[in-house]
Amino acid sequence: MRSIRFLIPLLLFVVIGGFLAAGLKLDPREVPSPLIDKPAPAFSLPQLLKMEGSIDTADLKGEVWILNVWASWCVACRAEHSLLNQFAARQLVPLVGLNYKDAPSDARSWLRELGNPYDIVAVDRE
Repeated sequence: MRSIRFLIPLLLFVVIGGFLAAGLKLDPREVPSPLIDKPAPAFSLPQLLKMEGSIDTADLKGEVWILNVWASWCVACRAEHSLLNQFAARQLVPLVGLNYKDAPSDARSWLRELGNPYDIVAVDRE
């Protein structure tokens, strides 16, 4: 009975070590996604900075573009925003912003304060 009590932690250590060893073989630069090489899902959303008008996938069809989902309440979004401003300054591809579950006035204030890296900003109010 006493040897089993010592065997359980050893087995647990071996299992955890196996998972860690398997994780070392993964490439951290590779982000697996089922959406790679697939067309963007169809959408039609109002624009944040223009009171009229909307943006939909037909407007961007045939172009390479980056969609960044953000919100004024999102801490990670604030951390990455300076990088997005730097990326946008290089003008490599259009950067489309999707403001998610946010008050439009808060989102506009946030872009005025931190800068607007987006070519177009859509709003998802649902």
